[in-house]
Amino acid sequence: MSIRLRLTLWYSVILAVTLVVFGIAFYYFVNYNTYHVMKGKIAAQANAINITSSLDSFDNILIAPQSLLGDEELYIQVTNYKRGVYQQTSNLKRLDAKFEQPDPKTVSEDDEGFKHVTLGGQYPFVVYQHLLKQGNEVFGLLQVGAYSGTEDRYMSELRTTLIFSLIVVVLIAFTISLVLARQALRPIENVIQASNSIQNGSDLSMRIPRIGPNDELGRLTDTLNGMLGRIETTYNELDEAYKAQRRFVSDASHELRTPLTTIRGNIELLERMWPPALEAGPGEAAGAEDDAMPGVDARRMTMTREAMHDIAGEAKRMSNLVNDLLALARADAGYEMEKTVQPLLPLVEDVARRAQLLPRNADWKIGNLSAIDNVEVYAHADFLRQLLFIFVENAFKYTPSGHVELRATRSRDQAGIVIKDTGIGMSNEEVPHIFERFYRADESRGETSGTGLGLSIAKWIIDEHGGSVEVSTREGAGTTFTVWLPIAFHGTLNEV
Repeated sequence: MSIRLRLTLWYSVILAVTLVVFGIAFYYFVNYNTYHVMKGKIAAQANAINITSSLDSFDNILIAPQSLLGDEELYIQVTNYKRGVYQQTSNLKRLDAKFEQPDPKTVSEDDEGFKHVTLGGQYPFVVYQHLLKQGNEVFGLLQVGAYSGTEDRYMSELRTTLIFSLIVVVLIAFTISLVLARQALRPIENVIQASNSIQNGSDLSMRIPRIGPNDELGRLTDTLNGMLGRIETTYNELDEAYKAQRRFVSDASHELRTPLTTIRGNIELLERMWPPALEAGPGEAAGAEDDAMPGVDARRMTMTREAMHDIAGEAKRMSNLVNDLLALARADAGYEMEKTVQPLLPLVEDVARRAQLLPRNADWKIGNLSAIDNVEVYAHADFLRQLLFIFVENAFKYTPSGHVELRATRSRDQAGIVIKDTGIGMSNEEVPHIFERFYRADESRGETSGTGLGLSIAKWIIDEHGGSVEVSTREGAGTTFTVWLPIAFHGTLNEV
């Protein structure tokens, strides 16, 4: 429920309660004044009858003639409980009805006073009842009444008017309050619209329109506009810094690749040109050394060769790191791959064949690949190979013994490539973080080499191909990665 509607409901409820209290008080005030004069006249007539008439006789009750009562509008009835008789004035006799009387056996002081009664089911009266006593014994009842039809109709109409007026006033007040609340809270609507526009479109240049006086909402609008200005400035500065960082990483990666390639090329050239004599065994080294390179110290040559091996290994590791950084820089820069329709089976078989040459301790098994026979995907072939090599190398790295298996599966319009190992596995707490950059499981730190970038690159490649990856793992029981790729059917392309 909106603030506007809640405020309107509160105002309407308060107004309704106020009007109800006022209406009830007004009604009872008018009711009292309307019947007060009539009741005073009735009570005065009852006292006059009690004094002037022979009502104190236990055996006989006489009522003064109507002409002596002086008021044709009053209706009088006297009842003698002992003799079982009653007397009425002529006007009451003409109605052919009589006032109801309390049971003589249960009559008490509570029966004395004013009562509202109806004669004949259609004539409303206000009746004053006076108990006639001799000592403590009640021997009769004096009833003096007046027709109250006019007053009752007036009070009924007053009740209807008050109720109808209450409903109309509350509805009008509710409508007006709703309009006024909407107008008063319009700046908040502007704040919400501007916030939604910024959230959906990332347009930090939008500002909230300034409407109305310099009240609390106006100051809130100014504060939010100032805050948006500072956020826009900070965001632009951070965006520029982030762009500069991405350019630096990309440029540095490109710049580093050239010297690393040169280093690796020269080292490999030196290794190929190294004298074969130094490759001989310990027993042959001295004689061969004298013939091939006289005066060269064999021990120094061995140390030099070991140093060249180390340089070559580190240069290769740095090349891999630079290539990973370059791939991530492309991902951050929004690089879009140029994809074409590729047959999946030959590509996977090529990866399986080349994976046999990777350094490993586990056995390499190629499972059933028939599920992807004649299956085509919309992909970038080189990046797709890199994706599969990342998972295969990762499996070899964390499988010190056992085997790593590659097989294929299919589910409706998706082809799945499964890489399963029997390695160290992972805990459930580690799985949500494995695709984060530089993340490495605690159990593997210090035991296996790597930068923690491989799976991040793999996730980027999968996302660019519109695919997904499933992970099933258990500590000490290995890990299974299933890469799902959308199939490109003839005549349609599942573009990302």
